[in-house]
Amino acid sequence: MRPAADRLAQLLGHFVPGPLPVRIRAWDGSQSGPADAPLVILRSPAALRRLMWQPGELGLAEAYITGDLDVEGDLADALSHAGRSVRDRSPARPGPAALASAAALAARLGAAGPPPRRPGGRARLTGGLHSVARDRAGISHHYDLSNDFYALLLDETMAYSCAYWTRRDDPAYTLADAQRDKFDLICRKLGLGSGDRLLDVGCGWGSLTVHAAREHKARVTAVTLSRAQHAHVTERAAREGVADLVDVQLRHWRDIDGGGYDAAAAIEMGEHVGDAEYPAFAAKLHDALRPGGRLLIQQMSRGAHAPGGGAFIETYIAPDMHMRPVGRTVDLLERSGLEVRSTESLREHYTTTIDAWRATLERRWSDVEDLVGETTARVWRLYLAGASLAFTERRMGVDHILAVRNTRDGASGMPATSAPWYHPAITA
Repeated sequence: MRPAADRLAQLLGHFVPGPLPVRIRAWDGSQSGPADAPLVILRSPAALRRLMWQPGELGLAEAYITGDLDVEGDLADALSHAGRSVRDRSPARPGPAALASAAALAARLGAAGPPPRRPGGRARLTGGLHSVARDRAGISHHYDLSNDFYALLLDETMAYSCAYWTRRDDPAYTLADAQRDKFDLICRKLGLGSGDRLLDVGCGWGSLTVHAAREHKARVTAVTLSRAQHAHVTERAAREGVADLVDVQLRHWRDIDGGGYDAAAAIEMGEHVGDAEYPAFAAKLHDALRPGGRLLIQQMSRGAHAPGGGAFIETYIAPDMHMRPVGRTVDLLERSGLEVRSTESLREHYTTTIDAWRATLERRWSDVEDLVGETTARVWRLYLAGASLAFTERRMGVDHILAVRNTRDGASGMPATSAPWYHPAITA
């Protein structure tokens, strides 16, 4: 009988012409494919069965999550190499005879049979899209995994968003330093001063909230839908001595009441709002500000000609998330009555940030497995590797959008140039 790897290579050849984009090691120990390509390990025919029942990204992802399929070495490097190899050639379009041959070959390899059991961890949301209850469930699925998990993955600031790396070549400069530089940049762009009122929508674990209160003496209203985050930020504000300046609210953005804020921020929260709901979200932020009040949006975007998210992300990580090109977001903010004063791409900063999280995940792998289990740990390894690659290849971006609610006569109260808020190390 021919080795399983040779038959797998023949099967893949029906769909991807030319040399294999990876090297394959099959469950019988046989190998096939270029010696210098990333090594993909198929531990059993179940990996192939998953792809037969669920072709495409999600089938591959679940084969990896369950351990039926593995990759030797750095996962992001392997995904990048395989992706380039496939993109550089036109995929084959097998005819009926070729499809029949491929199906027979797959059956002989053990792919025939009932659908494999799906791994745990899928999001299971019900109700109307972006209803309060469904949004709360979606946020809980991702952010309530446990505060202990995020404490293992993130740095001491507990910031789960793109950092701002001002000293990339300094070995003493850490992710926590880059996150603090990000908070300070946001506060400078917002022009925060002592006693100013800041609305932090989607406050996460309170990193910006506490920084603005402690370093700039701002009075902060922090809003989150996550119960775990609400409890953490409330405790953190008390522990760090700023409880008198921080009001933590467990509520949906639609239920934010009051106005007159000097500034507002939404740091990687707008992705969860939804496409149809974003105009109302922008209007809510506009109305929350006093005339002359500033808004800072830090938000992920998708490339103009690239899809955002994907089946794996939407199923296991961030259900109902919506991303659009940054220009579309600027248009929606302007339509709400805000004046957009500047945009700044942080795309390369996010690759560096995610790679720091990836390094921490690998360093603390056994602790993560003990806390959340092997399946969830592998979900996050795949998620972070794919995210790093998406930002590197410009399929995704992340931007700062600074806007202002002008006075009735059109005055913004802002400097004519953006230069004053930049750190000297960045502009040198």
